[in-house]
This record gives sequence, C-alpha cells and structure tokens, in this order.
Amino acid sequence: MTRPQILQTGPYPEWDQGPLDADFTVHRLFEADDRDAFLAQHGPEVRAIATRGELGANAAMIAACPKLEIISVYGVGFDAVDLAACRARGIRVTNTPDVLTSDVADLGVAMMLMQSRGMLGAERWVRDGSWAAKGLYPLQRRVWGRRAGVLGLGRIGTEVAKRLQGFGMQISYGARAPQDHAHPDWRFVADPVQLAAETDFLFVTLAASAATRHIIDRNVIESLGPEGMLINISRASNIDEEALLDALESGRLGSAALDVFDGEPALNPRFLALENVLLQPHHASGTIETRKAMGQLLRDNLTAHFAGQALPTAVL
Repeated sequence: MTRPQILQTGPYPEWDQGPLDADFTVHRLFEADDRDAFLAQHGPEVRAIATRGELGANAAMIAACPKLEIISVYGVGFDAVDLAACRARGIRVTNTPDVLTSDVADLGVAMMLMQSRGMLGAERWVRDGSWAAKGLYPLQRRVWGRRAGVLGLGRIGTEVAKRLQGFGMQISYGARAPQDHAHPDWRFVADPVQLAAETDFLFVTLAASAATRHIIDRNVIESLGPEGMLINISRASNIDEEALLDALESGRLGSAALDVFDGEPALNPRFLALENVLLQPHHASGTIETRKAMGQLLRDNLTAHFAGQALPTAVL
C-alpha cells in the first residue's frame, strides 16, 4: 500500500520523527536549500502538511499542494494557518489542544513568581559574591493576596486562574461574555483596559486571531501601570510590542514576563537591554511528557484522516 505523502515544515523530536517517517512518505521542507523549488517538486503529490503552531501554512504553501487534504498542527495555536484558503478548498485543519494546557499554565505562574520575587537576579546575587560583599538582596514584591487578571478564559486561562486561587489572589477575567465554567469568585470584566486597571498581574491567554491582534495596546498597558506586570503565554500578535517596549523603557509599565515575541527567535534587541522583563524561549509546552503527547495527537489526526475516521481534534 502506498503511504500518503506529507510535507513537514519544521523539525520534531526523534521520538515523533521516527513514527512519522514509518507511516508516511515525509518531505522535509525545513531541510531544503531552495524552498520554492522543493515545493514545486513535491507539492503536487502532497496530501497532508505536518506543521508547528508558529510555522503554520500560508496561502502560497497551500496553493503549491493541489492534492492537499489536511493540515495537522503540532501545537494549540493555528493562527499561522491560512484558514480562508483551507475553507475554500475543503482542507481539514487539526491542532493539539488539552495535552499542553497544564504545562503552559504552570510556566505562566512560574514566570509571575520569578519576576515578582526577582529570582534570576537573586541567583546572580549569590553567584557573583554580592551576598557576601553587599549583604541582603534588595526587597521584591509579594504575589499572594494581590490582584490577578486573566484575559481569555479558555482551557489555559482557566488553569491559570485555578492555580492563582492557591495564592489567595483576587481573580478577574476578560472574555467575550461571562463564562459558565468560571468560579463564582472570579469577576468578569468585559473591557481589557478596565481589567488591566483592576489587576496587579495581567495574564494574556487568548487564542490569536485578527480580532485579538494588539488587543493589549498602549491603553491597556498604561492602565496596568508602573506597579503592574504583564505575562504573555499566548501569541505575540496579541500584544503591541512597540507600545510594550516603550512602556517598559519609560517605567510606565512595571515589568513583563514573556514567552512569545514578534519575529522570534530574532526578537527586538530592545528587550535585551531591559532589566524589568523576563524573557523565555517560547517553551511553555516544553516538557518531555507534553511534547510526546502533542506528537502522538498530531499523528493520530493524520492517521484518522487517511483511515476515513473522525478527527480527534478538528479545528476546521
């Protein structure tokens, strides 16, 4: 039996690559010196694209694959996939939700703690001899009992809020409408500017779309203020990065903790000069357990499609 031909846009761990290679004929676009020539050669026979959330599949890539039936995303975000092009041709799209939810929530809360308590600086304080030479590390800010806002109360946002409850925090959330699954003690605030004004820590956990692009704009950032912290474990496009940098540099925003950036991994060098921002390499789902589960789910979606079965986690 002829194995379906798939286009792979970026590398996967070996524990995923092996099974993928065993079940499909895989064309590795990311290894091609000339991507256009590679697509022209292999695209006409490709029936599936295996991609990653940040890589997606644009209209040109989709057009180069006239037999394309399905795009399977390794990750929860699918905003980098041209859904309009997929709808026009009846191409299915899947992602890997749920399996990464708790790890992403864990990292968001950890980032809040690290930044609020100055843990990276404190570790350097010990290592460089400042503790012995200068005495106690400068005082930082507490987390427990303070006000937290969660913008986007989907799977990840809900898990973040649950974790924050353990710190005795006052929790507010923003969404299109009040959510039935929200805890009765969590307060709904429709306006992101107002949500920011009423919180000390603002978590961004929204799915990215054209409607949410730069939803964290200059007004929201200014409302969070010089004592506030912005934590982004969603997508870079949800934040106006220039406005964020301006506010961090001027002190109009107290601090930020970020796992995603425009143009990553080549982030804006202005970030590197700032002491009031915690920078992470887009690894919120980066645990062995979760990445294995993501790879399995990506393959399960492909296998189900080619077997004529229902897709486990269909987006489109």
